[in-house]
Amino acid sequence: MNDKKFNSRLKGFFRMSMRDRQKKIKDLCQLSQEDLEYLNESSTTLEKAGQGFYIENVIGVQQIPLGVATNFTINGEDVLVPMSVEEASVVAAASNSAKIARTSGGFTTSSTPPIMIGQIQVINIPNPFSVRELFLEHEDEIIKIANEQDPILVKFGGGCRGINVKVLMDTITEPMVILELLVDVRDAMGANAVNTMNEAVAPLLEKLSGGKALLRIISNLAVRRLVRAKATFKADDLKTDKFSGTEVVDGILNAYAFAEADPYRASTHNKGIMNGIDAVALATAQDWRAIEAGVHTYAAIKQPGKYTSLTTWEKNVEGDLVGTIEIPLAVGLVGGVARIHPIAQIAFKIMNLSVPGGALKLAEIMACVGLAQNFGALRALASVGIQAGHMKLHARNLAASMGAKGEILDKVIEILTERDLKVTYDNVKSIYDEITK
Repeated sequence: MNDKKFNSRLKGFFRMSMRDRQKKIKDLCQLSQEDLEYLNESSTTLEKAGQGFYIENVIGVQQIPLGVATNFTINGEDVLVPMSVEEASVVAAASNSAKIARTSGGFTTSSTPPIMIGQIQVINIPNPFSVRELFLEHEDEIIKIANEQDPILVKFGGGCRGINVKVLMDTITEPMVILELLVDVRDAMGANAVNTMNEAVAPLLEKLSGGKALLRIISNLAVRRLVRAKATFKADDLKTDKFSGTEVVDGILNAYAFAEADPYRASTHNKGIMNGIDAVALATAQDWRAIEAGVHTYAAIKQPGKYTSLTTWEKNVEGDLVGTIEIPLAVGLVGGVARIHPIAQIAFKIMNLSVPGGALKLAEIMACVGLAQNFGALRALASVGIQAGHMKLHARNLAASMGAKGEILDKVIEILTERDLKVTYDNVKSIYDEITK
């Protein structure tokens, strides 16, 4: 790719077969035959699915490990949770946290109906507040037009439930009116349904206002589609060799207080929560970018002018730790890639999710995983430190990259731990060579 003749203008690339695209990239970027063979192998799942390749210009699949988090009890039912993630310790932390929560009955959840918000921006209007009132007067007509676009959704109990209209006066261009459609999307994420309704309603808004309907798009800040989860972690279950259970509880509360007060800490705190939520989203072929956008915006508006923690942690009268989380989550079982992706379909089977109602249940499971992930991180930070678990897994990865397997792999880690050595390539290599001589 250092060749001066290298050119990223690949005319007709999108029309090529996947195999021809692979060969083109191989030649252009000097990939090896082994690289090409791996691309071919990685593409098998998509070919077997018989549903095309989902995106443009496909040359293969970027594979991420798919694991299963165990020990979850949610609303009295045991659940196995598929998680797809490249970061070591995420699945283990979620499973361990869920195991501790089981002694207090596990997780409980609740959620609001799956209402998504569609936004239509109307500009070029000299009297925005009068236009707002006019739109509200025509609410029934607007709802009727919206629901005509998706009779199947309406048949299954969904559809446009109402509107919200707001005026934005202080913008860098001009005053504008924003009409919001409030749409119950049932078991879908909802982008296609909502955007179709937005497009259909726009001409009426232009006719009523005399202005121009510009943007017509769903909002990823799904504040009307909230999920909540709660769990109790008994202090007696949190004690370590160095700390009492009460000390761990108090340490977690102080760690939470740090995140609640400081956005620099809150960013990392919430990233840990999303380690779990995104992993479930990837395993089930959800739009994790939309989820991330909505969740982090929610963290920024919970307390005006302040980015803060997505979770709350308290000590109850028994001295045990109680954690809660409330977040917007727009996920779906129908529509989009989730409906046709074979791994997503397997993940739904593992979690026993089906239509109707499966999307709400999936969102609640994801909230529980996020809460569990947060507990695991805070517990580690407040006791042994976050690196202990990470470095142990890092050591296993280093040893495995040297060819260590099975008993030899376990022995390398055992000796490394006994000798209290730092996890470095040289130390792991030295022990591996010592064992295999």
